Amino acid sequence: MRRKKAIVEAAIESEYERQALGIMNTEQALKLEDSDGLVFSHPDKEAGATDQFVDQEQLRRLVQ
Repeated sequence: MRRKKAIVEAAIESEYERQALGIMNTEQALKLEDSDGLVFSHPDKEAGATDQFVDQEQLRRLVQ
């Protein structure tokens, strides 16, 4: 079972790179305004250490 307040890394992803924005819990991540390129580390992985990222809609499905 996934925790609703798992810690994730937020980042902006472009064609060329991924720029880290910060670390937050999934509840905070889902409250952010949706933006092109906004991605989050997978909630089952270690934030800041994984290369597995999902968009906001995927994150929402993972934590519900």
